Amino acid sequence: MEFKHISVLLEETVDMLLPQQGKVFVDCTMGGAGHSRYLLEQSAPNGKLIAIDQDGEACAEGKRRLAEFGDRVEIVQANFSELSTVLAERGISGVDGIMMDLGVSSYQLDNKDRGFSYMQDAALDMRMNPTVGKTAADILNTATEDELNDIFWLYGEEKWARRIAKFVVAERENESIETTGQLVAIIKKAVPAGARQEDQHPAKRCFQALRIAVNDELGVLERVLPAAVACLNPGGRLCVISFHSLEDRIVKNIMKELAKGCTCPPQLPVCVCGKKPQIKIISRKPILPGAAEIAANPRARSAKLRVAEKF
Repeated sequence: MEFKHISVLLEETVDMLLPQQGKVFVDCTMGGAGHSRYLLEQSAPNGKLIAIDQDGEACAEGKRRLAEFGDRVEIVQANFSELSTVLAERGISGVDGIMMDLGVSSYQLDNKDRGFSYMQDAALDMRMNPTVGKTAADILNTATEDELNDIFWLYGEEKWARRIAKFVVAERENESIETTGQLVAIIKKAVPAGARQEDQHPAKRCFQALRIAVNDELGVLERVLPAAVACLNPGGRLCVISFHSLEDRIVKNIMKELAKGCTCPPQLPVCVCGKKPQIKIISRKPILPGAAEIAANPRARSAKLRVAEKF
């Protein structure tokens, strides 16, 4: 299928990176290469970009879409948790801007063979990199009821998490749960009809939760944000687009922590901790898409952009 993906908050994100010629940038989640292309255009004629994606299909498409920029761009297949290693292997001690567009791409959602969507019946995979790690089916068929409850509640904020977990465990005693259609049917049986929200598919939260668990998305995010700041040159900026409250909370809290200075008790006459802020927060409130962008791309409606600059 054709690789389609509409970049969210495109101009806002790239403009916040302050693109200039001669600078070096990283797109940690290249996806459909929309942000990468615009950044390369804005940093012409000699700005450089390291574009990272763990999805081999995205990397192949990115090489095709960005071929015209020649050696100004290098595409690397890796999880963005490996950012420090990717840069060190290339002898890059610091970069001038880093962007992250979190979550799943439109292509991954729409490609039924990837198993991300509850709208199409397919194998339950959900791996961003389909060559490594456990699949969603592996988790559903081996996790305990308590573990499944934790996944659905903590990562999906699903209020029927316990009941859905019970139904999954009961159902897999009859047959292995291998397809998205099977899981949707189980969730529909578990969630009482009167409790279903008219504006939301009953499986939406559980599918989000499973995807996060399969790819360790929140753990990766917690680890990569401090590492990304360490990779920035002074004055370099970090831009992060999140799509749900769990991600945004992590980004907000880690940026807030990295922006703190002295943590000594106020009664001490002088600072003894020596802690200095690593960043200043540029966007005190998240930058949101406008009405026109949401109308053109409904998937943008939950996007939030947060920006910080390294001291």
